[in-house]
Amino acid sequence: MRQPLSSREVVFIGVLALTAIVWILRGIGLLTFLPGFVLGLLVSLSIALLVINGLIETR
Repeated sequence: MRQPLSSREVVFIGVLALTAIVWILRGIGLLTFLPGFVLGLLVSLSIALLVINGLIETR
């Protein structure tokens, strides 16, 4: 049976989903007013959370 998600995993999935939604909406032209650094910040945050979660899980 699958274990429930930890709070770190929930935060990572949430940030990843938000990044994907913003990327798609900006790509189809609905969020053109959003500066590019916001998308870059979300991608960087997703990568940082991935690395942090990976380091914590291997300890």
